[in-house]
Amino acid sequence: MAKQVKYDASSISVLEGLEAVRKRPGMYIGSVSRKGLNHLVYEIVDNSVDEHLAGYCDKITVILEQDGSATISDNGRGIPVGMHEKGVSAERIVFTTLHAGGKFDDSVYKTSGGLHGVGSSVVNALSAYLDIQISREGYIHHDRYERGIPALELDNGLLPILGKTKETGTMINFLPDDTIFEKTRFQASEVKSRLHETAYLNPTLTIVFEDRRGEEKEYIEYHEPDGIIGFVLDLNKNKEQVHDPIYFKGEMEGITVEGAVQFVNEFHENVLGFCNNIYNAEGGTHLTGFKTVFTSVMNSYARELGVLKEKDANFTGVDIRNGMTAVISIKHPAPRFEGQTKTKLDNQDALKATSKVSGEELSRYLDKNLDTLKAILSCAEKAAKIRKAEEKAKTNLLTRQKYSFDSNGKLANCESRESDKCEIFIVEGDSAGGSAKTARDRNYQAILPIRGKILNVEKASIDKVLANAEIKTMINAFGCGFSEGYGNDFDITKLKYNKIVIMADADVDGAHICTLLLTLFYRFMPQLIYEGHVFIAMPPLYKAMPLKGQEEYLYDDKALEKYKKKHKGSFTLQRYKGLGEMDAEQLWETTLNPKTRKLKLVEIEDARMASEVTEMLMGSEVPPRKAFIYEYAQTAELDI
Repeated sequence: MAKQVKYDASSISVLEGLEAVRKRPGMYIGSVSRKGLNHLVYEIVDNSVDEHLAGYCDKITVILEQDGSATISDNGRGIPVGMHEKGVSAERIVFTTLHAGGKFDDSVYKTSGGLHGVGSSVVNALSAYLDIQISREGYIHHDRYERGIPALELDNGLLPILGKTKETGTMINFLPDDTIFEKTRFQASEVKSRLHETAYLNPTLTIVFEDRRGEEKEYIEYHEPDGIIGFVLDLNKNKEQVHDPIYFKGEMEGITVEGAVQFVNEFHENVLGFCNNIYNAEGGTHLTGFKTVFTSVMNSYARELGVLKEKDANFTGVDIRNGMTAVISIKHPAPRFEGQTKTKLDNQDALKATSKVSGEELSRYLDKNLDTLKAILSCAEKAAKIRKAEEKAKTNLLTRQKYSFDSNGKLANCESRESDKCEIFIVEGDSAGGSAKTARDRNYQAILPIRGKILNVEKASIDKVLANAEIKTMINAFGCGFSEGYGNDFDITKLKYNKIVIMADADVDGAHICTLLLTLFYRFMPQLIYEGHVFIAMPPLYKAMPLKGQEEYLYDDKALEKYKKKHKGSFTLQRYKGLGEMDAEQLWETTLNPKTRKLKLVEIEDARMASEVTEMLMGSEVPPRKAFIYEYAQTAELDI
């Protein structure tokens, strides 16, 4: 274990009070959707991981309780409970004050992953209740909060004591506040993926997960002694691996850089970046440093070995990274992120450290492993040839065959050119498209009808994707281009519509069309999803017309059952088989009118898991898809 460092009430620093969290939760956890809900668990887990990084915790347990609450416990030192200079227990300061914690004192935590001291207090503020037990200094101390407000009286400022113990650690049980969150049921698959990820990044840590909510209880123990090498192998487990993983680790100016790289025989790159155990979905300076130096190193070797002749242009970064799976994890004493939820690292010193360590260690490894070097360069050669062929196809399909929407009759555009106010609805079929064109607000709402089901882009080559008439229409309509493995022509600043709304029938075919469109956006225009531009319309399934009273639209079978109990048969019911059955007035009222409609925002909580599931369900390999369906058919939740 690490050298003992003083960690008591005097270690807790206070910056400001706790006021706005319940009013503006999105500022602190990103959203009040299930993504934000799961984030509560991660915040408490991250605090326990920080104890592990400091050398005082080797086991964390996460339990999803039957009553909907979550319990997170660790065997760290336990949150300080002594008297703080503010006149109450230090634990109270941690849970009721923003920016209060031990992470502002470098002697306590050299690196940390929580939200700069706001994690515990934010979880507390957004919970119906939070109950905490702290085992420390021979005693079990207890506290409780309800919607962020202390529910227990202190004894001269100190916490009540439940009993004696020889153990140390912290156990927190909290129930999310249903007046704040859209859903309060934690998504087990997302939580497990995050915990497994954390175990890979911390090879001496054990994380136990329990789900006690279903009839069959689930218990999983995550312990990954191979660390990020095991992580990369797991990511590539169903792929043809070109070589054994390359592993490197080094330090520069207090920043520790660790990486694992392996190429597979595919034309996707999958590079994941982490800072202090937090996944950075939008990358950042550490990934920029790694990618830049990797490209430089490989081009130098290509020249030395004669793979590139004097007249040849260098391989592009995309050429070299095609087929790459990599995990880059850094530990930084003072990370700076863009956005509260840490999606992008912003430290320039992280770029320098990652570049220096990666460059030196990769060169050292490849000098000794010529077969691996040649295998990677062979992948780059193949990618470069395909890129050049695809660029010709792209030029032919997108430049020579451009056409006017005004004359082709497909897009009914809106009159406004203020992109932040404009919306485009993608509607399947001429019938629904006709109603939607009549019903819409012509000032700000555009309608784009598509015919049937678009191409499944997960199975198709890029030339077939770009040859598809419906996909070409969407690419041109959105105005921001597209991105794929051989280049990047996507520019989010050119997007013509702030909202892209998928408007499909509420049946199996509609769900399939929706899935195909989401696969297209995720693979070729992922920023549309990451930046919150993609929505799914929620048309009603029924219209209930009571003998007395107002007509009511019902959006699912649960709403119908609730309505039946209330009205007991004294009504007539209209079932909508599709959007085409609604007249323009009904379509406006239920699906297009911003004041009355229901839209679902499409979000990606776990990019690694999203990529894996997309590949599995929409790709060419049938056995993994069958196994997935058999395993989850009974418990799946359709959340689109």
